[in-house]
Amino acid sequence: MLRACRREATAFTPVWLLRQAGRYMKEYRDLREKVSMLELCKSPELVAQVTTQAAAKLGVDAAILFADLLLVVEPLGFTLEFARGEGPVITPTVDTAADVDRVRAAEPGALSYVFEAARATRAALPSHLPLIGFAGAPFTVASYLIEGGSTRTFEKTKRFLYADGGAWRALMGKLVPALIDVLNGQVRAGCSVVQLFDSWVGCLSPADYRQYVKPYTAQVIAGVVPYVPVIHFGTGTATLLSDMRQAGGDVIGLDWRVDLDEAWGRIGYDRPVMGNLDPVVLFAPEDVIRDQTRRILQRAAGRPGHIFNLGHGILPETPVDNVSRLVHWVHDMSRKT
Repeated sequence: MLRACRREATAFTPVWLLRQAGRYMKEYRDLREKVSMLELCKSPELVAQVTTQAAAKLGVDAAILFADLLLVVEPLGFTLEFARGEGPVITPTVDTAADVDRVRAAEPGALSYVFEAARATRAALPSHLPLIGFAGAPFTVASYLIEGGSTRTFEKTKRFLYADGGAWRALMGKLVPALIDVLNGQVRAGCSVVQLFDSWVGCLSPADYRQYVKPYTAQVIAGVVPYVPVIHFGTGTATLLSDMRQAGGDVIGLDWRVDLDEAWGRIGYDRPVMGNLDPVVLFAPEDVIRDQTRRILQRAAGRPGHIFNLGHGILPETPVDNVSRLVHWVHDMSRKT
């Protein structure tokens, strides 16, 4: 995994999966019957358990710390809840410039439970297996604060940034240092790779990305300690890839809406990429999963710097056996003799 992040030759294509610890696993569902999402995230022991359990069961080449990109909003002065079946709910929402003024600077140690979870997980993992830390990108976190939860239209977010550029810049100015601290805190706790999730940025035009997002994402990535690879990941970003490369990241994540070889050519073969199987393919018959896996590996053409992953997270009802098969097939098909 780390060699691929540096675009070095590997014996096979490394693979890990977004949301590889989650609701598709019975062990996770059983645990969630006993504890809430926030209770789980705030228990270093339980985080270490679900993170290492998933990595061991699947045989992947990296573990990603179990957490949520919205944990950072509580130290900023917001209330975060996870409504069953509805996802995250944030209160109060950011509606005006005055609301931005009320966003607090995070107190030192406010997310110490995340860093303690990283330390506990690192200690529990095999020494050869990298641990990935992560944070939400400024645009995605800001959108949650403005929308108050999930959205399909991003109407409130776009109205906010179009109507008051000064308030938007001020909000970004408060989020950027908090996100840098989250990432570097995980590095200090034992994470050897970090990922910046811009899950919602695909809702923007390229011009809006360059004006409202790119400068702040670049600041976060530049603020990460220099010896740790950064994966810059977004969804719906086929039109934004060149700008994402310019914003930074040692590895650029690709969703399934773009062919890997075409996207890699636009990004530049001197930059590693991650991706990009459609998560729904994991519901398909075995021969379809195998063919789709082979197609992505063929598009990568054995170039150094490809990390196999899904184009977004594993879906809740995904058959676990299909996930395990995928990992095996990636290793087997890509292994160099």
